[in-house]
Amino acid sequence: MAQLVYARQGDTVDAICWRAFAVTAGVVETVYEMNRGLAALGPVLPIGTPVLLPDAQDVGTRVLATVQLWD
Repeated sequence: MAQLVYARQGDTVDAICWRAFAVTAGVVETVYEMNRGLAALGPVLPIGTPVLLPDAQDVGTRVLATVQLWD
């Protein structure tokens, strides 16, 4: 089921996708397809802009593994 969220101060579509799904690759494009005219608002969305997000299952959300750089 799609979810409707509203942009916060300084929000970008990338930031909204990251908050909702912890991933942006492929999701941002889907959000723009679902929200015609959203790109015309510019990179920083006006506060309160409604943004329809896809269902997490449709996104194929993946769990990010923790990488340890040092032993």
